[in-house]
Amino acid sequence: MDYRDLKIGKHGLPTWDALIPNVLHYLEDGNAKNSKMIFKDIADSLKLPKDLREATYPNNPRANMIEDRVKWAISELNTGGALERPSRGVYRISSVGKELLNLDDKELTRNKVHSLPAYVNHKNELKERNRIKGVAEKEDAEENSDDSFSEEMDVIDKLTKQTDKYNNEIAANLLKRIQDAEPAFFENLVVKLLVKMGYKGPNGSSKVTQKTNDGGIDGIINQDPLGTSTVYIQAKRYKDDNVVQRPAIDGFFGALSRVHADRGVFITTSHFSSSAISTAKNFSIVLIDGIQLTNLMLQYQVGVQVKKHLNLFEIDEDFFED
Repeated sequence: MDYRDLKIGKHGLPTWDALIPNVLHYLEDGNAKNSKMIFKDIADSLKLPKDLREATYPNNPRANMIEDRVKWAISELNTGGALERPSRGVYRISSVGKELLNLDDKELTRNKVHSLPAYVNHKNELKERNRIKGVAEKEDAEENSDDSFSEEMDVIDKLTKQTDKYNNEIAANLLKRIQDAEPAFFENLVVKLLVKMGYKGPNGSSKVTQKTNDGGIDGIINQDPLGTSTVYIQAKRYKDDNVVQRPAIDGFFGALSRVHADRGVFITTSHFSSSAISTAKNFSIVLIDGIQLTNLMLQYQVGVQVKKHLNLFEIDEDFFED
């Protein structure tokens, strides 16, 4: 395929959405393939001139532009459920992706990908995260305004909002990764998170219970060496549409009663129904849903790492004092 037959964007290169058909056709054999190989093979297949094939970003000369656009197409298709990620850096086409291949290439647009149920759910989750953090969905009017009270505060405000938006996207992707993992992985994760949050105490202990004998309890954290103060955990790795209902809370309360516990934490990757929430309040059970879970993971840096630190400076007035 000649790149000039595709929609061209900045820098004279095909846009990421123009590469959606290329990605799907490349993976249509159903085999799982390494992402770096996908980036390179698709970019090479476009028959780009040498200068365009090797073009990089001025502020990041190590990032190849066209391969970055292939990467973006893969990311969007994965978010929409058209691609699966069986392991780190490996992708294969899903049943949703195979259905897309029944369409004409001209119909494989960004709008089509963004209308896929999994993508719509992803965007709705982001809206909810942004709502919780008070991040506006559209900031164009504010960003183009010349009426800012303080240019300095405007810059800080914009950086804060963009950082929140970026981290919300990371949190949403993190939740998807957890939902695709094994249940045992999730049980270990929630115990590690609560330990990182300080629930174990300096001399306490923590463990994931054996599945065959957990009695409805997936994790236990002793907050002191003698186990006089214990937190019991139940972890449910559910998809977004599998809402935790009241019977699950009743069951967990029964498990707590059997060990004479006065505190429990119920963690899920999905959501809780209103009846489950009211029941948990009556039983003094703490509930953590998928959004809260991944926000806590970012806050306590569990399963994530800091990508970049930004330093904003101000004048040290004390330095200039006599």
